[in-house]
Amino acid sequence: MDSIELRIIHTIDENREKIIEFARDVYSHPELGYKEFRTSAKVKEILEGICERTEEKLAVTGVKGYLKKEEQEINLALIGELDAVVSPYHPYADKETGACHACGHHAQLAGIIGAAIALSDERVKDALDGNVTFFAVPAEEYGEIEFKQGLKAQGVIRYGGGKSELIRIGAFDDVDISLVHHITSDPVDITVGGAKSNGFVSKLIRYTGKDSHAAAAPHKGINALNAASLGLSALAYHRETFQDSDSVRIHPIITKGGSLVNVVPGETVVETLVRARTIEAIEDAAAKTDRSFSSGAYALGAKLEIETAPGYLPVIPLPADEDMFEAAKAILPEGRVIKVPESAFMTASTDVGDLTHIQPVLQFQTGGAEGELHSDKFRVFDEELSYINTAKIMALTAYKLLKDGAAKARKMKQDYQPRFSREDYIAYMDRLENTFERDFADER
Repeated sequence: MDSIELRIIHTIDENREKIIEFARDVYSHPELGYKEFRTSAKVKEILEGICERTEEKLAVTGVKGYLKKEEQEINLALIGELDAVVSPYHPYADKETGACHACGHHAQLAGIIGAAIALSDERVKDALDGNVTFFAVPAEEYGEIEFKQGLKAQGVIRYGGGKSELIRIGAFDDVDISLVHHITSDPVDITVGGAKSNGFVSKLIRYTGKDSHAAAAPHKGINALNAASLGLSALAYHRETFQDSDSVRIHPIITKGGSLVNVVPGETVVETLVRARTIEAIEDAAAKTDRSFSSGAYALGAKLEIETAPGYLPVIPLPADEDMFEAAKAILPEGRVIKVPESAFMTASTDVGDLTHIQPVLQFQTGGAEGELHSDKFRVFDEELSYINTAKIMALTAYKLLKDGAAKARKMKQDYQPRFSREDYIAYMDRLENTFERDFADER
């Protein structure tokens, strides 16, 4: 390590308790997507004391802190996600919302705060030939579809995913390279690089039937719950039509099944994501999903409305970054840092995928957690690994990319071929959005 790298490590170690205290506080106060007002305010308060310029309320709750006030030729964003996931039985879940940081996003935020503290040291800052943006972003977990559709109807957002919305409003226009992190409960210490992933579209399916007394006059009602049940069954029979190579995942939930047990359900609401490895496979699975739910409405003579919204694009990862790999190896002994194989693939999805289509994105993961992500068993047991090492890798990688005239960052930007401009991205996302309506009352 050179003197600047040693100074980065020393500064983060000196502020270890402050970083861990911040992570614990966020972990204890989880908030769901586009509702992360407390978390956002806490991040903003810290960044205002470190950065020369800050912006807030980006895509509702997003916060940007610029290390340097003046615009630079190269700008690197260190990203932390604000939102939690719903895991109501987790011991740290919010009692009212069920929100819990069983996703580990609080570790990302600890990383950007720790990196901000280190990189704002005057000697370190002077060694950076470019800018660093500490970017706290909302709504990575694509849940609460009906709530987000409500925000869309109000004109607050257009897209359900935070990074998707931030791309749309131009918040990434001044960013050349992004660096993202995720915690893992796998028995590893640090992995450098990212995996390919599924993309998806979301669907909000609403059946409208007719209320009636469930015991005295069920024949006068139209059971919307039964229509939904038939639709779910029809969807299940499609499983054998999906090719294994497409990695299709469709996982609906019923968010409203009725109002009272002695009333024939007049309305039932289903939410689902339709995931697959390619755009073509997503479109095929989405069409089969629509047909399946239509069959239930047709059979019962109910009214059906399906709102399809763009979700996330598949991740297109870069090869494991050598500078990041060297930074990780400088922190931990040889053998505790590995590279993600270029063949790696995950069936889950993330709005990082959208970002990979418009700019180079560097990825890494740290361990220190156990229990399945998104489950009530998830917990962080090694705060040094999950929080402190995350901050060190972010800060060291930023320095390696931006030192010596930002030569490595410039080359990375020059070599990258974007799949979309922002305008083309918006046009593509908007094409995915549609509403299907059909009233099968005449078929009864």
